[in-house]
Amino acid sequence: MRSAARRLAAVFAAGALAVTLAACAQSERENGAAEGGSGATGGTLVFGVPGAPDNFDPMFAQDGETFRPVRQMFDTLITYKLGSSELAPALALEWTPNADFTEWTFKLRQGVKFHDGTDFNAEAVCFNFNRWVNLPNAAAQAQAVYYSDTFEGFTNNQASATATPVYNSCSAPDQYTAVIKLNRAKGAFPAAFGLTSLSISSPTAMQQYNADQIEQSGEAFTYGPYATEHPTGTGPFKFESYDRTANVITLVKNPDYWGEPAKVDRLIFRVIPDENARKQELQAGTIDGYDYPSPADWESLKGSGYNVLVRPVFNILYLGINQAKNPALQDIRVRQALAYAIDRESLVRNQLPEGAVVASQFLPETVAGYASDIQPIPYDPERAKALLAEAGQSNLTVNFYYPTEVTRPYMPNPTNIFTAIQENLRQAGITVNAVPQPWNGGYLDSVSVNGVHDLHLLGWTGDYNDAGNFIGTFFGRNKPEFGFTDPALFQEIATADTTFDPAGHAAAYEQVNRDLMTKYLPAVPLSSSPPAIVVRENVTGLIPSPLTDERFYTVSKG
Repeated sequence: MRSAARRLAAVFAAGALAVTLAACAQSERENGAAEGGSGATGGTLVFGVPGAPDNFDPMFAQDGETFRPVRQMFDTLITYKLGSSELAPALALEWTPNADFTEWTFKLRQGVKFHDGTDFNAEAVCFNFNRWVNLPNAAAQAQAVYYSDTFEGFTNNQASATATPVYNSCSAPDQYTAVIKLNRAKGAFPAAFGLTSLSISSPTAMQQYNADQIEQSGEAFTYGPYATEHPTGTGPFKFESYDRTANVITLVKNPDYWGEPAKVDRLIFRVIPDENARKQELQAGTIDGYDYPSPADWESLKGSGYNVLVRPVFNILYLGINQAKNPALQDIRVRQALAYAIDRESLVRNQLPEGAVVASQFLPETVAGYASDIQPIPYDPERAKALLAEAGQSNLTVNFYYPTEVTRPYMPNPTNIFTAIQENLRQAGITVNAVPQPWNGGYLDSVSVNGVHDLHLLGWTGDYNDAGNFIGTFFGRNKPEFGFTDPALFQEIATADTTFDPAGHAAAYEQVNRDLMTKYLPAVPLSSSPPAIVVRENVTGLIPSPLTDERFYTVSKG
């Protein structure tokens, strides 16, 4: 491992990979359990969340409200140190690449069992990787969004992914060694092996409960019993129930967990879409904490004795533009007009928390590849009108989708943000047809899978610290969300991704950012902001993560 670490340190970004392999020699619970504090154990923790999970199968998870319970039940091969984006061991103790980074060898943790008693071993790892690449139909592949973005294709592509898969094969030379072979090197690894969507599930449970059963009817998707009733991982909590009528997800402590055991016996997530209602529940004592308090309430909550934990800024909010549905949006002058029409300074000042900034590009400034010479597109409604006239679109009409019944880390109040942007567009002469949809009641499928919108509000919290996780995810291939195909842009991003020298990697992505803002403008970056969590005074050990990757096994109630 030392020689591998030296080799990787020479060719990969220090913050992503050199640290990764240095972490391989650490004990897995040096990565944060001590930081959680030694508070009381036992009892029930009730945490208010703004949205319902779509399902509980990590492979089909694509939003934070689905990731939240999944992260408590499942483990990945590699994880992220609590409170940071630094890599650390999880189910794999060590990970080593070959010379050209097309093969990764994982030394696995021994003595681990899935919640159903199935042994975790190299065969289980290979079962998962082979299941993913062989998803059997278009519905399953369409919902495997993270896998599609990371591995770029399936054995038999039937949805939006069209490339030969990055994944080639998995072998198990012994019980606790798994070897993943790739068809081509990819700069996302090894950090991407920590993606929640690549969590390892029990092969027994997946076969018993039809994990690949997923169907599409119109724009809606339905899942089989594994994803809805029997998710089975190796994590510190086990699934007990999901009462969809009461909007309550109940997890229980896994007494056989391989790592530091959870401090509470039961973990309950209560879905409370309205932020003010979450605050009232906290004040009434019916919940112990909640996510995404309104920025306007931070000081009053602190003054009332609650602990407000602010995450570091690591996200982007953007106005998405779908060129496939509205031909007018294929003209870059029209897309530029949209950008000039939006008063982002006012948006940040009035709608987002202290510490939020106007985004000049599709990266937060802390990620290598951020081009500091790019200036935000200024608010200039007259310039927007002139561009629309030049493009022959002075009477432009757009269908603008936005989510309801949710709060997102980059978007505290979607309705208020939509209303502000709608008024900006109106002042530039653009007619907006508002299309509100519930977050997990159609919105994500409408914009990310079915592509039925013209404009939409969405954002991204980084999964790991690499420019490709933002830019490559958004614009690295044809996607229904944006509705364009541009081989030159796709190749530019692919070249940046496979430039492994740290300085060259950053420089390549800086140029991609410049070109995105001047030559392509496939969307409009709006802002980056710091989301918060609030908990009662007697709740300790919750460590805020820039990735919104909070793990509740460290949390206790006094």
